[in-house]
Amino acid sequence: MRTKRPFQLWLIFYCLLATLWPRPAAAQALPAALKLQPATTVFPTTEFYVAQVLDQRPQPAAVAWLLTAAPKPGQPAIMRAVDLLGGGLAAVRAFIGQSLPRTGRRPLTVRLLECRVSENTTPGQPAQVDGRVEIKMAFEWQREGKTVFLTDYYGAARYQRPLAQTAVVEPALRQALTEAVRYLHQWVQAQAPTSLKLATGLRLRFTDATEQTQPDTLFYDPARPLRFADFTAPPRTGPYAAAVFPSFAYAGQPRVVHGVLQLDLQLKVFVVRSSSWAASQDAYTLNHEQRHFDLVKLVAERFKRRLTPERMNLQDYNSILQYEYLVAFQEMNRLQEQYDAETRGGQDTAAQESWNQRIERELLQYGVKRSGKLSAATPEPGP
Repeated sequence: MRTKRPFQLWLIFYCLLATLWPRPAAAQALPAALKLQPATTVFPTTEFYVAQVLDQRPQPAAVAWLLTAAPKPGQPAIMRAVDLLGGGLAAVRAFIGQSLPRTGRRPLTVRLLECRVSENTTPGQPAQVDGRVEIKMAFEWQREGKTVFLTDYYGAARYQRPLAQTAVVEPALRQALTEAVRYLHQWVQAQAPTSLKLATGLRLRFTDATEQTQPDTLFYDPARPLRFADFTAPPRTGPYAAAVFPSFAYAGQPRVVHGVLQLDLQLKVFVVRSSSWAASQDAYTLNHEQRHFDLVKLVAERFKRRLTPERMNLQDYNSILQYEYLVAFQEMNRLQEQYDAETRGGQDTAAQESWNQRIERELLQYGVKRSGKLSAATPEPGP
């Protein structure tokens, strides 16, 4: 959502121009161009610099529409368009470059949407002019080949001057531009450490849920295989001696720390005890069900390894996570069906042994087990 934060700069001291500003001996002629003086306020930062300024003003031919006295007394003041010396865009670009040294790490783009000075005569005082400066900018940057919108700015300043004097116009415009740059500087400085918009990198780290703290959920732990005590649903009749329904999920909240998006995700490979049942309690049956659990763990390990730094990016990290999770979930279901079909639910002992060896090799390959063989689980009391 765009953030618009108006800044109203009321230059009331210009109202006292008659006494505070030196009067020329004669009326000033309207300048052919306004010379924008160099910026006097510098905003040093290592967080960003302005790489380009794009001109998107609706009327780029001029910056100011100023009133000047008519050639003959009694006639209304004349409005004339006056640009900045060297061109409006070039002058504003130079001013921003003077205010923000190119020492930061994020190359930002400034879209100049409005830079306008407009004037009207003061009601009842034809020799007095009311002026208004309006500045509108939008800020963005290119990250990973895509445009990231940051924020926008709207500022306005007012001044008063005698019709015959124009010296107040340039300082009012310069001050308005300074406030726009100040706003950008303060916004980035405040947002850079924790804003996803300004994140410059991504770090993904998985941890495995292994703590057995939930009474109805058993999390995968190679040191804690299935036990018949984990099958708490009533036994069912049918061709199978037991049934277990493992699955996996991930959880975590992204956070930006020092400008880096950190994805600390917990991977949960689990069995719900109240959905698991066993009509026969022997080591062979328990091993068959354990292998269902092992297969889900292997799928989860492959899911983690597909999320490489080359695969992930700041713009679409969440959609990539969800897509890869869906792919892994489909693989999990396919493998479970294949395993049961080829072993005939564990009744084909030769096929079962082949799957045992295949699963053991992959558990070692992915580092789930470090050495040895996961022995067939046997009935044990307790959690």
